[in-house]
Amino acid sequence: MNVGKGRFFKSLSGRFLLLTVAFVMLAEVFIFVPSIARFRADYLLLRLEKSQIASLSLLATDQSISPELESELLVNAGVFNVVLRRDEVRQLVLSSPIPAAVYDTYDLRLSGPWELIRDAIQVLSDPMNRVIRVIGNPVQQAGLLIEITMETGPLREAMVDYGVRILMLSALISAVTAVLLFLSVRTMIVVPIRRVIMHMAAYAEAPEDSRRVISPSAGVTELRAAEEALQSLQTQLTSALRQKEHLAQLGGAVAKISHDLRNILTTAQLFADRIEDSADPVVARAAPKLVGSISRAVNLCEATLAFGKAEEPPPRIERFHLRPLIEDVVEAESLAINSDIGCLIDVHPNLIIRADAEQLFRVISNLVRNARQAIEATGRGGTIELSAGDGESEWWIRVGDTGPGLPQKAREHLFEAFQGNARKGGTGLGLVIAAELVRGHGGKLELSRSDSEGTEFLIRLPKQLHEIP
Repeated sequence: MNVGKGRFFKSLSGRFLLLTVAFVMLAEVFIFVPSIARFRADYLLLRLEKSQIASLSLLATDQSISPELESELLVNAGVFNVVLRRDEVRQLVLSSPIPAAVYDTYDLRLSGPWELIRDAIQVLSDPMNRVIRVIGNPVQQAGLLIEITMETGPLREAMVDYGVRILMLSALISAVTAVLLFLSVRTMIVVPIRRVIMHMAAYAEAPEDSRRVISPSAGVTELRAAEEALQSLQTQLTSALRQKEHLAQLGGAVAKISHDLRNILTTAQLFADRIEDSADPVVARAAPKLVGSISRAVNLCEATLAFGKAEEPPPRIERFHLRPLIEDVVEAESLAINSDIGCLIDVHPNLIIRADAEQLFRVISNLVRNARQAIEATGRGGTIELSAGDGESEWWIRVGDTGPGLPQKAREHLFEAFQGNARKGGTGLGLVIAAELVRGHGGKLELSRSDSEGTEFLIRLPKQLHEIP
């Protein structure tokens, strides 16, 4: 039972209930103190008014009343004596024996709110029955002032009785207010939050199931914004999980295909080796290129089988001249390039870089192939430009084309598999592979420009990661 209570008060509902009760009670305290001070002031004013009426009764009879009647008037007014000041003359109108010396004097004409509160607290905190003098203004301006002497005992009892009734009423109001606020907050905040938690728990059981993505329905603006953010997050996560599952399936399929393709290419490589011995000069010149292409394909298949997952192996860094590699890329792609597509190479023959030649060949090949396909899609001719150079801290390679530029969707998901494809039927894997290979070198593949005049990619390879000893 105690454990259940402890859990309740640790919950949002329980803590809000406690805070509501505390703040309502605090508000009631701020109301109670001025109220009790006002009650004391009204009590004393009533005593002054009754005393004035009793005094006027005496004055109407030319002060000829019996001691018994005078005592009855004083008892009815709740005072010991009454003093009126009229026409600058201070006159003791009614009097009776005072049981003790006057403890203090209170002038209601000069008392402000803070003085009334202070005096009320003083009366409540002092259990002794004191004799006090109270001064005030007569009703209907019947003189300059009226002064009475009275006991604080009856005043304190009346204040305590009034205070108890106020506190009971305050407690009732606090309880009702707390319950109403608790139910309101529970309905508007706690229940929607629990709904979000239940949706999150259900989604966590099967994040691939798009039917478990939350549908925003909260009426509170902030909670609805939270639900919309959660919906966006869950949608993106579901899409990413499906994409990764697709990639995993693709990886398994590629591994199987690579296994069989390697065997086929190995056979083709044997025949290509024999072609090198051909007496035909044209065949002899083409044979080394054919052997090199088949060797790259075999190496790629073996790397796929050896690695067996979506990551690339670390690059094997070596020094080489960049221009021959770019010429090999252009020559390999030239088999599929139309006569209307030209290629310009602006790379110094003596430019030497340090990188994995095979991986860099794949990067540039993917970029050139994408450029060629973009130009072909327009049905018009165009140009592919390749340039390279180096600075103090990095080498750079530019691959540009005069194609139509990338669509907006492709630019937003440029390096995401199955998302950044710029043409119908494409997978977008070429840029993903190229970017991953460049990152493996500690570099970066960037989209420098893409507009109606064409597209340009920039490869940055840092020198400091491959310092020459």
